Amino acid sequence: MIKHALSVTRDANFAEWYQTVITEADLAEESGVRGCMVIRPWGYGIWERIQRLLDDQIKATGHENCYFPLFIPLSYFEKEAEHVEGFAKEMAVVTHHRLVSDGKGGLMPDPTAKLEEPLVVRPTSETVIGTAFARWVQSWRDLPVLINQWANVVRWEMRTRMFLRTTEFLWQEGHTAHATEAEAREETLKMLEVYRAFAEDCVALPVVAGEKPENERFPGAVATYSIEAMMQDGKALQAGTSHFLGTNFASAQNIRFQNADGQLELAQTTSWGMSTRMIGGLIMVHGDDDGLRVPPRVAPWQIVIVPMLRDQPEDAAIVEYCKGLQADLAKLYAFGEPVRALLDQRPAKAATKRWGWVKKGAPIVIEVGGRDVAGGNVSVIRRDRLYREDGKLDSAVVAKVDFVGAAAATLGDIQTALFAEAKARLDANIARDVNDFAGLERAFADTVKNPGFVEVQWAKPTGEALDQVVERLKALKLTLRNVPMTALPADGACIFTGAPAVERVLVGRSY
Repeated sequence: MIKHALSVTRDANFAEWYQTVITEADLAEESGVRGCMVIRPWGYGIWERIQRLLDDQIKATGHENCYFPLFIPLSYFEKEAEHVEGFAKEMAVVTHHRLVSDGKGGLMPDPTAKLEEPLVVRPTSETVIGTAFARWVQSWRDLPVLINQWANVVRWEMRTRMFLRTTEFLWQEGHTAHATEAEAREETLKMLEVYRAFAEDCVALPVVAGEKPENERFPGAVATYSIEAMMQDGKALQAGTSHFLGTNFASAQNIRFQNADGQLELAQTTSWGMSTRMIGGLIMVHGDDDGLRVPPRVAPWQIVIVPMLRDQPEDAAIVEYCKGLQADLAKLYAFGEPVRALLDQRPAKAATKRWGWVKKGAPIVIEVGGRDVAGGNVSVIRRDRLYREDGKLDSAVVAKVDFVGAAAATLGDIQTALFAEAKARLDANIARDVNDFAGLERAFADTVKNPGFVEVQWAKPTGEALDQVVERLKALKLTLRNVPMTALPADGACIFTGAPAVERVLVGRSY
């Protein structure tokens, strides 16, 4: 029987396992403020890798980075009724600019320092950026405007879970303005494809891209698109969204331009974002009962070298051998970048450090002892396949020169293997044979473990009919995820209304 590094398994308690991985892998910890987390160096290192790779892809599509204020005047939100209604319950509001003593040894807001206008702590930036667009855009020659910002946002969550649903989180948010609806819709789908490719190619996270149903649209949007990922417990995680806003925000914020014929028109706008929630998805898709497994493309350190030191004279030779190995690896390229190799010389037992890196999910862990040095070898552990068939740790002794020669290819193999494993799980857990609501109830019955997604015929109801569907699903703790772009055409009756279906929609449970 395999003795795992974590105290709880995924099967025993997935929610507790998730939190245990975060703790044992040193990803993040509580901050003292509910819903706000301290992201530790390994967790933030993963975010930095996500940020760097995604930022390159965003810039490659013609966007520029900028920054807008954290505080947004309340009046900016009041211009867009549907938008403010969608976020009203989550807004954190600043009303005073000074504290004074309360006379009891504490502090209180100074009653005389009340702001003339309350300031909302940024939940998203459509309103403040739209106000800037109104200043920047005067003529068709000023379009398109293509910007992105990396920032933190605050949404006052009642039930929080690290990386998945936090009061404060980090993200990027892109905002664009265009002369025509066709250009804006093209932009929306272009950025959705950027997200899909990034999730799959860099995070090894297979997703389903598609349009959100009307009830799941971003507040104020004409159309919202998402990438949906499936976690190992079968639940859905919305991993990125792209919104076509039409002229809704342009009208509210007076983003107008003079077209080539001299007539005034409203600009067509978009917005799109991906956040630190992606790290939560990475944990729940790739983690195992020994901790995290980080795909090499987003791993802060792809190869970790652990010298097996025993306070003996031979220690110096082992360290020098490891330094030579590290230097050799640093000359290599994988995925178009220099290989990232760390020599862990912390004063701790080699086994303790090895299991620490296993729990963190470093793609390759190298152990080097005196025998390895004498034989010109290294002991290699691949994090994606930790054990042999007999249940023992799979630590392969390989000639150092052979390991170095194959290191880049091995990292590529690990990236591919992690994606293939997750893609097989996703494909195997999307049911497409549910033809009525009773079948949907059976698919998500309490006796069904990790039910995954169900793709069903959908008539695209609206208004009261849609509200009734949402309530029926809510009773089963289900939500409509998206209409997959790769779904087959509808060919039957909607399982909710009985009307002829016009498309197929994914149904699932979510976080």
